[in-house]
Amino acid sequence: MEKEYFRPSVTVDSIIFSIRDSQAENYRKLPKKELQILLIKRAQEPFKDKWSLPGTFVGEKEKLEEAVNRSLEEKTNIKNIYLEQLYTWGDPLRDPRTRVISTSYMGLVDSDNIQIKAGKNVGDIDWFNIKLNTLKQSNKEKKNGYCKTEEIEIILTNKNETLKSKVKVVKELVNGNLIIYTQILQSDLAFDHAKLLIYAIERLKNKVEYTTIAFNLMPERFTLTQLQQVYEILLDKPLLKANFRRKIADMVIETDQQEENAGHRPSRLFKFNNNWQPHIF
Repeated sequence: MEKEYFRPSVTVDSIIFSIRDSQAENYRKLPKKELQILLIKRAQEPFKDKWSLPGTFVGEKEKLEEAVNRSLEEKTNIKNIYLEQLYTWGDPLRDPRTRVISTSYMGLVDSDNIQIKAGKNVGDIDWFNIKLNTLKQSNKEKKNGYCKTEEIEIILTNKNETLKSKVKVVKELVNGNLIIYTQILQSDLAFDHAKLLIYAIERLKNKVEYTTIAFNLMPERFTLTQLQQVYEILLDKPLLKANFRRKIADMVIETDQQEENAGHRPSRLFKFNNNWQPHIF
């Protein structure tokens, strides 16, 4: 019997963030902490030798969560980390091989506690600093909402390479419903991964405001100054110390330990409050 329905392939892709020390141009200066993304260099076609997000095809009897965890362990040596499903991407032309529908996942890790390693079908692996530049933007008010258009340049750098991409993001609010369109104008990344990355960055910034997601980037014990620095990097803006500490007061528990090897008066160490619950209004 002839098959009635076309069966596309299904994949998963991982956007893994961390906050790490970047190399200082002057060795006398302390390294600056920056938001970074984990990329792999493809060892096979299509897009051979191009950098991409870690991903894989989903097995016939495999759950999406099983596939994304398998992919990370096989290709990057990362396992047992926080992952959140983000979005499903289905442009018919996103993969030159065949029709491929991909579900993307976001992960946040404390890179000091993991050891990355290039694995299966991976030519290289590395962390890249993330920098976003707004090139153009416009805002049009409409009868039932608005339409915001932004052209964004994504610059990813490691010690050897610089990867540039440009995406156009259109946010249209119609009768209270927000619709977002993303178009890749140019990209040094494989497939449509520039689109996946810009979506994940925006989702990450939004979630920082009302969830505990930032704590996935922290060690078990940390100072409040270190925690504030992570929030500032994720939100890409400075925060007032008093306001920040008031906001996160219920989210942390003070320990009897102090910061070690500090070149100044040692600060008290805190840990995440596992019993914290978001405020419900």
